[in-house]
Amino acid sequence: MSLQALLIVSFGGAFVTYLLAKASSSLRDLCAGVVSGAVLVGVAGLYGRAWTESLMPSFAGMPLALRVDPLSWFFAVTIALVGLLSIVFSFRYIKGRDGADLYYLLMMLVNAGMLGIVLSADLLSFYIFWEIMSWSTFLLISYNRGPAVAAGMKYIVMSMAGSMCFLVALLSLYAAGGTLVLGSLAPALAGTSPARMLFVLTLFFIAFGIKNAVLPFHTWLPDAHSEAPSPFSAVLSGILVRMGMYGFLLAFFVIFTLQQFLDLGKGFCRFHHILAWIGALNIVLPTFIAMLQNDSKRLLAWHGVGQGGYMVLGVALGTGLGVTGGIFHIVNHTSYIALLFLTVGAVEYRTGGVRDLNSLGGLVKRMPITFVGALVGACGLIGLPLTNGFVSKWLIYKTLILEGRPFLAFAALVGTWGTILSLYKFVHNMFLGQLPERHKDVQRAPVSMQIPILVYSAIIVLFGILPGIPLTVINAVTKSLGLTPLNVNLWGVASETGTLNTVNLLFAVAAASLLVWAVFRAGRRPIRVPQEDNYAAGAAIPVGRYSYTVEFYNPLYRMIGRYLRDVVDEFYYWIAGRVRVLSDGVRRVYTGDLGNYVVYILLFLAFLIVWKTWGRLC
Repeated sequence: MSLQALLIVSFGGAFVTYLLAKASSSLRDLCAGVVSGAVLVGVAGLYGRAWTESLMPSFAGMPLALRVDPLSWFFAVTIALVGLLSIVFSFRYIKGRDGADLYYLLMMLVNAGMLGIVLSADLLSFYIFWEIMSWSTFLLISYNRGPAVAAGMKYIVMSMAGSMCFLVALLSLYAAGGTLVLGSLAPALAGTSPARMLFVLTLFFIAFGIKNAVLPFHTWLPDAHSEAPSPFSAVLSGILVRMGMYGFLLAFFVIFTLQQFLDLGKGFCRFHHILAWIGALNIVLPTFIAMLQNDSKRLLAWHGVGQGGYMVLGVALGTGLGVTGGIFHIVNHTSYIALLFLTVGAVEYRTGGVRDLNSLGGLVKRMPITFVGALVGACGLIGLPLTNGFVSKWLIYKTLILEGRPFLAFAALVGTWGTILSLYKFVHNMFLGQLPERHKDVQRAPVSMQIPILVYSAIIVLFGILPGIPLTVINAVTKSLGLTPLNVNLWGVASETGTLNTVNLLFAVAAASLLVWAVFRAGRRPIRVPQEDNYAAGAAIPVGRYSYTVEFYNPLYRMIGRYLRDVVDEFYYWIAGRVRVLSDGVRRVYTGDLGNYVVYILLFLAFLIVWKTWGRLC
């Protein structure tokens, strides 16, 4: 399948789905699933191939083109898979809701826009698809109306600011190199001055940093996740936000060369050093803010911000090992954060929209598949052995140690501690403890929801035990970016400074699990007691109210809550308030009343007469 045909299927399928919805919701669902599946098959068929084809001979005097290479294919196949699984999950989640037809149209436009971004061979095409993705995202965030509209407006205002920075960067690149074709920019900019390079990279950092929710441009993401439909939250945090990381990779290693990127600046103030420290802050602060959230989607949203810090940190180091870890963490994050959002969506669907962690509990008895998905996703996000998150974090940790960055390594480790604390709360409050009386009749998630949950769970475990499968593809990506590929085998990474062998880890974990099972088996048989037969401080626990993790972190919150305020968000709101006051003042002047304008003109003429008269008298 040609690249043009792939985009025609993606965009055309979105509108065909919308039209078929007018005839039947079943036809709509079938078309959405078939189109998304066809796109995944088409992208998968591009593996190992590389070529460029024309999209439009001339647009505003510049040619538009498409291309596929290891980097674009890696992101494209991730986009297609996440898009398909989210569409399948939506079949029951969105069924019967108002505006469901528009929802499918926008979901498919978002996926098509992202696909266009990664297949663009020039920055002008990139920009066009970027805007399609951004505006479709705005409408999806606002889908539930009410507070969702405010969250959508917050997103689109920041996105427009990023787009303006992107546009200025494009104009600067075109003025310096005379082209916007990705393959021609690096040679054309070989002699560019460090000042221009710093200017362009700063603009790209703002544009892509907003989309990637990098501090201090992260403030739109928690609100967006809280209000967006859960299947779209899986797309949003799983891959859409990571379009910012794709932009970073292009800016640092394709538009400019690796050496230019590493040499920009001096000493500690080198651009990539500063970027690495921003990544470290991005890991620590959002992770501990997540720990204090009681809304399950806001908790995951803050982890989406925090996990982006690991990706930025790995890529900013600019070594083969670090960039491999950063890119691998992108696809890993896609699987486990999308899985966690889908588990929240399944619980939300069966409990009538409950997302408050203090109002849930005991759902493992009613939703076992969803619980398994939440547990596997949490293990992947933490980075436990035998999950894909462990491998990518191991690569990043190893890079930090080999590069002599102990403080950055400590920040990454602290982020993992915070992740353990918050995800313990997430899993326990939702699935363990007492089952509240009001949820005693909760049923399992529908099959169309369980399938994506099981697929993501399998990916997390498969890539954790056999990381060589994705790392082989990532090796081709890093090699195309001018970096040294790793010595990869099916079960890990071999090097002179140490070898990662996940098969050995598998046998070690299996042996330890068997030992623990044998110890418990040899002990006394457990005695089952009623759930309400529980005590705390010698007092019986009221039926249906027992969960010892409810408000579990309140003492910690009292100690550090004041320091974990989102001061950046407060600063943006302060600016918005000042702008509103200024706008109200301007509105009082520009009233639209012709009589007022005549008075303004007369007053201005009077001022000129007085000024001229005063000048002559003096």
